Order: sequence, then structure tokens, then C-alpha cells
Amino acid sequence: MHLALIMDGNGRWAKQHLKPRIFGHKEGAKKIREITEFCAKSGIKYLSLYAFSTENWKRPKAEVEYLMKLLGEYLVKERQTYLESNIVFKSIGDISKLSLELQQEIKSLETQTQAECNGLTQILALNYGAKDELRRTFMILRQKQECEINEESIAQTLDTSGIPDVDMLVRTGGEMRLSNFLLWQSAYAELFFTQTLWPSFSVQELESMIAEFYQRNRRFGGL
Repeated sequence: MHLALIMDGNGRWAKQHLKPRIFGHKEGAKKIREITEFCAKSGIKYLSLYAFSTENWKRPKAEVEYLMKLLGEYLVKERQTYLESNIVFKSIGDISKLSLELQQEIKSLETQTQAECNGLTQILALNYGAKDELRRTFMILRQKQECEINEESIAQTLDTSGIPDVDMLVRTGGEMRLSNFLLWQSAYAELFFTQTLWPSFSVQELESMIAEFYQRNRRFGGL
């Protein structure tokens, strides 16, 4: 139902190809389309992509500015792809920290695709961090005086409200950590790590992981 991807390795991929880091990000954006279209055709219902974390603001100013520019271009250029492939677009994270122009483009794409599409939902995590998501969630719940704080009320207040928990989480790039991504939602996710850098990640490798996923025994704490 729900596949999550930590897209790591753009900068290292660029370095391997003797290119600046921004070249890796540009190639990584192309890979998003390829993997998203594959998931849409494969019957996966939700695809979450870690695009920009709350910690990514620590990167060099020029790189952050380029990432914001790339995001804006991606949202405009891919609009037709979403509509033609029947893909619903949704963002999670605190987008209030993004430029007003980007916020408007995000909301416009969400509104149009939610009205016209009913296939795969692609969830783009923008200025997202799981700890920040939980902080914002508890602030909202604390303001609701009659609301009992339990697993159900928390899940209903998260950015991913109404979306099933992550079944399978993949991280490219060789690192073996979650890096503050969908911590609540990934409590029982099956984890997959690969040395492949994100721009080199292929549909074939993802298919192999999915085949292994179906061989795993998910007990959710039971026997």
C-alpha cells in the first residue's frame, strides 16, 4: 500500500561524474518521475519521497537556493505528468518556511490533482522532519481541550492523516538510518538499504526489493 523512499546520494553521484553537486540533484529529480510512474503502474497506492528535510537548511546557501529553484521547476514541469498518469500530489512538512510562490504552486498542484485524479498518491516531504511533525501534532492536540491524546488522535493529526502507515521503506546511497523520516508511520515498515546512489537507482532494483518484501513474514509484534 505505502512505499517510502529516502533519496540519498545525489551529491556523491555528481562527484563520481566530476560534476557539481547541483548536477546530481537535477539528475535525481529525473529519477523521481521514473520511479513514480513505475509505482503508479504497479498498483502501489502511496509513494512518499523525502525531498527536503528540516535539517537540509544547514547546507550551503547556494545549494539550498538551487534546490528551491529545482523544486519550483519540477512542480510546473511535472503537472501534466501527474494528470496524464492519474497521480494525486500531496505535500507533507511545514511549507510555510518556503517562498510564497512555491507554497502557491504546491497548493495549486494539490488542489488540481485531488480534483481530477484518483490513482497513486505521491507524497513529497518538503521542509519535513518527523520530530517537527510530532511537535506540531502535539501543539494542535493540546489546543483541543476535549481531545484525548492516544494513538488514534495522534495519527489523525499527523501530516499523513488518512494515509496508511508505511509498509516498505527504502534508502539509497549506502547509509543505514532513517534520518528523521516518517518515524511514527514507519513503526512496522520493512526496511531496505542499498549502496546505489539515487540517480542510479533503477526500476529493476526496486522490483527486486518488492519481490523480497513479499517473502518477508510481517508479524506486527505477534507470533
